[in-house]
Amino acid sequence: MTSRASDSKSTYQSKSSRYRPEIDGLRAFAVIVVIINHFNKDILPGGYLGVDIFFVISGYVITSSLLGRPSKDFKDFISGFYERRIKRLVPALSVFVLITSIAICLFDPSPDASLKTGLTSLFGLSNLYLLKQSTDYFAQSTEFNVFTHTWSLGVEEQFYVIFPFLIWFSGFGRQTKNGVRNLFLAVGVLTMTSLIGFLYLYPVNQPAAYFWMPTRFWEMAAGCLIFIVFHRHTSLEQFLAKFPPLLLVALMIGVMYRPMSMAASSTVVLVALSSILMASLKEGTAAFRIFTNSKVIYIGVISYSLYLWHWGVLSISRWTIGVHWWSVPIQVALMLGLAIASYRYIETPLRTGNWLGRRWKTLTLGGGVLVALSGGLFALKKPLRGQLFVGKETFEKSTPFIKGKQCQPRISELSSCYYVDNKSNETLWVLGDSHAGALYMAAEETASIQNMNLKLYTAQGTPFPPVGHYRKSKKQQDLQTLDDFRLIEDTLKRQLKSGDVVLLSMRLPYHFGGTYYERPASDFMFPRRDGSFGSQKEYFNEWVSSVKKLAALAQDRGAMLIIQTPTPEWKREKAKQCSNPDLQWFNSLQKETCNIESSFFNNKETGIYRHLFRQINQLSKSRKNIRLLDTYSIVCPEKTCNFNDGKVDIYRDDDHLSYQWAEDMLSPELSKLIKQRNQ
Repeated sequence: MTSRASDSKSTYQSKSSRYRPEIDGLRAFAVIVVIINHFNKDILPGGYLGVDIFFVISGYVITSSLLGRPSKDFKDFISGFYERRIKRLVPALSVFVLITSIAICLFDPSPDASLKTGLTSLFGLSNLYLLKQSTDYFAQSTEFNVFTHTWSLGVEEQFYVIFPFLIWFSGFGRQTKNGVRNLFLAVGVLTMTSLIGFLYLYPVNQPAAYFWMPTRFWEMAAGCLIFIVFHRHTSLEQFLAKFPPLLLVALMIGVMYRPMSMAASSTVVLVALSSILMASLKEGTAAFRIFTNSKVIYIGVISYSLYLWHWGVLSISRWTIGVHWWSVPIQVALMLGLAIASYRYIETPLRTGNWLGRRWKTLTLGGGVLVALSGGLFALKKPLRGQLFVGKETFEKSTPFIKGKQCQPRISELSSCYYVDNKSNETLWVLGDSHAGALYMAAEETASIQNMNLKLYTAQGTPFPPVGHYRKSKKQQDLQTLDDFRLIEDTLKRQLKSGDVVLLSMRLPYHFGGTYYERPASDFMFPRRDGSFGSQKEYFNEWVSSVKKLAALAQDRGAMLIIQTPTPEWKREKAKQCSNPDLQWFNSLQKETCNIESSFFNNKETGIYRHLFRQINQLSKSRKNIRLLDTYSIVCPEKTCNFNDGKVDIYRDDDHLSYQWAEDMLSPELSKLIKQRNQ
């Protein structure tokens, strides 16, 4: 995205005329399709592939710029390379990150995700940060992270760490006799390895294939190979030049309408078409005249700044006024204005200027700017957290749990207990993670109506019954909450009696649903007794086995077991907009409908709910005393899942039910199930 033919134009144009204005035109095409896709994915579903065009261009241009560049020695070569990269990348990126970080703090009360992404982007690591979060680039939540798009800069910058060493040690950078051949062979082998890795990994781990530089190396390397082939084998370039360029452009756009299920092959096809197009764009063709139009070239010249700012404008818009047909002209004008200003007053003078006279001073200054800016982002994240927010938080506060006298004396601060003594011989036990805590008002109301005592125990991020063994992990809280629930399980087994009801409530998709919920893959490994790790399926089967044992015990004691079905979840940013949006003055123009088609939770892409519901339904049929509290059907009547019912919010955040709604709507359903315990 960041390399430009103008890097080499002033130095080499008189010598070898390697500057190709049509390449800037191709950049303009790439950035335009990306922006269209980011405005509305329905208009150009595969417009995101414009980034892949940038990768090919980057490899081509960076190789072209290094051919014949004089260098005294390796130190001179490598320091010169990174000096040019710093001058190219750091100024515009630093200003963008600083301004956008302040802007997002105005409208997002919890901007941690954006600030962390922005911080890592300064060091070319945002792609790895997003990969660590197992982010789905195509998910709705990415639209609200103002720095998601910097992943491509991270990929390029990591490519730049490796590539100059290949250039120098192959002999290409020293103009040795076999330098070109050596570079071609080395890059060719790495290209094939990277491509195979990309095609293998994409179906099984899409985030890794998407964000990881090694699986993107082949695209930039393709640009390098294209330049070498064209430079040494003009006959091949002449053959490829016979392809009609406008037809190639049409095919590239056609590829962008292929379904997402074909994304991997679409990427390969688009890279191939981009390569051929770079050969066929010759003077005299209609496409050449279009791509070398002065206005088109200018869009290509400012494409780096335009790429940076377009996403920032769109993301901030989604936090505020939204994206509408009437807002598009304003947003496009703002993108162009910011990009032009960035190119004219930041990029150009700082790229071409002699900063401090010596390269080591330039490198030191660039590093110092990044460190200083990082400190500013830390300040926004910690001491200034929430100080710049111009709205007010609308979500419910934390549960007012208290530790009653009947709670386990050894229970930790990571777990909670809520106890109500209604002088009854029967008890309603509510057990689970924070989702069980969301039911405390509903459980209290139900216990009162049914004349039962209430014992509600919760442990952060831990399913009940507790499953798993001590894992070799630094997550001390995992071990502590597991201990807490084992104590509670022992208490339940001792005290459970006839007429009691046990309600299990937890975030089942989070515990047993896989990586869709953006947890690190390592968290889904089941810790066996011998210290090894098993599969997620083993983890779920262990939980089912524990539930069956608990149900058997309950049946022997004359008690009932109720399992709450998975609760539909929202992306947090969407939830923030839907939670009393009229209380935020800056997003009042959005008029969110705040409902989602229930297929969002049941289709082929996100079938976790369907799978878990089927498994739990089968579990309920294994014992007569097991019932299901079907929260899903209440939240998602007919075809939609609602965030509010017109009176109160159904949710208090992205996945927890609100206390009031649970009391109003779930308590009656829970009471109906409890009445069945004697039937």
